Amino acid sequence: RIALDFLSQQQQYVKKSVILSDFFQSGMPAELVYQKIVSLLTQKKINRLIGIGNEMMKHKHLFTPIEDVMFFASTDDFINQFNILSFREESILLKGARLFQFEKISSLLEQKIHETILEINLNALRSNLKKYQYALGQHIKIMAMVKAFSYGSGSFEIANMLQHEGVEYLAVAYTDEGVELRKAGIRLPIMVMNPTISSFHNLCKHQLEPELYSFDVMDSFLHFLQQKNIKDYPVHLKLDTGMHRLGFLSADIEQLCVLLNNQKFIQIKSVFSHLVASEDPSQDDFTLHQADLFMKMSESIEKAVGYPFLKHLSNTAAIRRHPGLQLDMVRLGIGLYGVDGINDLSNVTTLKTTIAQIKKIKKGETVGYGRKGKVNRDSVIATVRIGYADGYPRILGNGTGKMLIHDQAVPVIGNVCMDMTMLDITDIEAIVGDEVIVFGKNLSVKTIAEWANTIPYEILTGISQRVKRIYYEE
Repeated sequence: RIALDFLSQQQQYVKKSVILSDFFQSGMPAELVYQKIVSLLTQKKINRLIGIGNEMMKHKHLFTPIEDVMFFASTDDFINQFNILSFREESILLKGARLFQFEKISSLLEQKIHETILEINLNALRSNLKKYQYALGQHIKIMAMVKAFSYGSGSFEIANMLQHEGVEYLAVAYTDEGVELRKAGIRLPIMVMNPTISSFHNLCKHQLEPELYSFDVMDSFLHFLQQKNIKDYPVHLKLDTGMHRLGFLSADIEQLCVLLNNQKFIQIKSVFSHLVASEDPSQDDFTLHQADLFMKMSESIEKAVGYPFLKHLSNTAAIRRHPGLQLDMVRLGIGLYGVDGINDLSNVTTLKTTIAQIKKIKKGETVGYGRKGKVNRDSVIATVRIGYADGYPRILGNGTGKMLIHDQAVPVIGNVCMDMTMLDITDIEAIVGDEVIVFGKNLSVKTIAEWANTIPYEILTGISQRVKRIYYEE
């Protein structure tokens, strides 16, 4: 039941398949067990079932309500016929007793193109979400930030989970990100933070809600809606209270109110601003100044249009540091992924690679481009399958960065290459194929960012699309 619930969250494909082994130790007669399984599969609208095991074959007459059914006596029988089976554009659930060794099937289905992977722990992400939900006042909504490929962690996979957990809003940077989420079955309201004139058609077609932050953008969108005879389209207004990036300034509010009163094409769903330094206690006076200015500006707009709308100001850091600024909704971003100033969050992402080659070199020899990595003793060097094209910053070369092998930190030697990085493993035991942790629970992305003289956002969003994302939930 739990596994099928998880499968039902996956909205990216219409077709859903289940590969199921014989069911053991249920404490019920076999006939009743498989009747119940058939009932669950039909309830969840499973399109295809592949049954593996003698008991499944013995009871195959019960599975006629499912449109596409196949049975195999063993996992090996299935594997032997794998090449004649077609798997295309579908979500596949593997559910099997351990003795059936379904990991063999998993390996067949996975496209192992690149042996560097980013693991995303959905349990940890859900745990982090709950911590922020518990910190919220009653009836306060969450807008979850899934822009930039959900901070490098994937788009629809993360959005599916957030939708299932009752998050009220999503936010993306550009219209095409929102379109991809709609195509993957995401039904939540989605705010687009950087709409362009060329994207208005797609934006409206897929019921995405634009952020309007200037008179130019607002005038262009109003003109588009007027041409299409679309009225009361939902929008979000961005106010600039001190970030000075995007948004209407305090001096613009009077003109903005006049414009809003003289049109019938848009309806304000929310008004918001962005805090500059909510994580920094030394900037708390400025944070409170921003909040005060925001309330004055938004109240003027509300009075002018004559109807209420959501107000939101708090980003991740402010949710818990400034609970009084939660207002109607908060915008939760990097905290979902385990990064916040308060260290009670679960690690969500683990970047892993493997050792491609190990070699011994003599004292005085060099490693990598420019002969930057010089060894002062006989050394053992491991080349691992990750480089700056995968998102591992080049600045971490020459001993600045470290990775974990068997939970032991080993330094990067020489310059980081485009697709490879070399590690000095002289003091540990390792073999080709061993797993290497680039960052994760025991070597945080925050630490990596500090070594690289940057912030965790840049490290996470810099993980290349060619790095395969693996999502798991227990």
